[in-house]
Amino acid sequence: MSASSSSSSSALPRWIDLGLLPLWNLAVALGVAGLVVLAIGQSPMHALSVLLQGSLGSLRGLGYTLYYTTTFIFTGLAVAVAIHGGLFNIGGEGQATFGGLGVGLLALALGAHLPAAVLLPLLVIAAALFGMVWALIPGWLQAWRGSHIVITTIMFNFLAASLNVYLLVNWLRPAGSMAVESADFAESARMPALHQLAALFGVEMPSSPLNLSLLLALLACVFVWWFLWKSAAGYALRAVGSAPRAAHYAGIRPKYQVLVAMGLAGALAGLVAVNEISGVQGKLTLDFVAGAGFTGIAVSLMGRNHPVGIVLASLLFGVLYQGGVEVSFELPGFSREMVVTAQGLIVLFAGAMATVSLPLFVKLHGWLSGKNKAHAKELAHG
Repeated sequence: MSASSSSSSSALPRWIDLGLLPLWNLAVALGVAGLVVLAIGQSPMHALSVLLQGSLGSLRGLGYTLYYTTTFIFTGLAVAVAIHGGLFNIGGEGQATFGGLGVGLLALALGAHLPAAVLLPLLVIAAALFGMVWALIPGWLQAWRGSHIVITTIMFNFLAASLNVYLLVNWLRPAGSMAVESADFAESARMPALHQLAALFGVEMPSSPLNLSLLLALLACVFVWWFLWKSAAGYALRAVGSAPRAAHYAGIRPKYQVLVAMGLAGALAGLVAVNEISGVQGKLTLDFVAGAGFTGIAVSLMGRNHPVGIVLASLLFGVLYQGGVEVSFELPGFSREMVVTAQGLIVLFAGAMATVSLPLFVKLHGWLSGKNKAHAKELAHG
């Protein structure tokens, strides 16, 4: 966010800045997407009904929606933490991919030897550590060599993908298999699905990819909130992100805070692998991240870089992803590419252009405040 937009935002009450403005942006985005649906000869209201019914209208659909939400929470938090440190982390894809390598290598090595109670926490730690290491390298290059974090993190996305391909093709693929994927993990390396846990208590639920990683994502939100706004380390990180020179004069080392911000961001992005690899795939695959790292940028922007907003924005994108699949099935002539186009418009208007309507709201608020003050003076002079 630029300095001008930030100052404009500070002129608004928080209930407008964090509540009404995002809802307005979402309404505009849905309106534009509705025009696209209308242009191809479909009813926008019918498409919206199918989208909501497919994503929230059944337990199975809700399970898929929350599964997508889980992944987007991790990538959204990864972007938000870096932004609070004054950095723009475009490397969520690569950090999540490298986290998947950590999960895959550990699961294949120890899956047959350790029980789930021991192995699953180790997989979480491995995902976070591998993602952290992959993010720390661009962080170090930024802090000590002046390399731009956007350029290096984009490059590291491709490096992580290439390394994943190399290891799967040459080392991890089972002998005789044509599929570019690892062997199946042992059962102890699989994150329990929600419907499986419900069955243990005699509750029957439809199967879905939703697993305990959702709880891990919510715990990550609580941790990020505490770290950024309740801890001294988080204060130092935000101080550097807001005013690095002033923070330096206050005794805070900006270079060290760059490493802290990128390391924590990479760890959060790496946790995507717990949901995707351990929770759903049960093996290391080629493109399990599937663009979630880039979606996390829109999630963070829509959520105003706050964990609560990120949860809500992630849920919105979960609805769009799951409901979009249902729309492409149910509406004749509405292809998957059209669904992606509608999703892209929502990302554009509700995410990337989130501050376009800000000056209008500032003017309206100023006008209403002026009228209220004039009215109060009239009453006072009776």
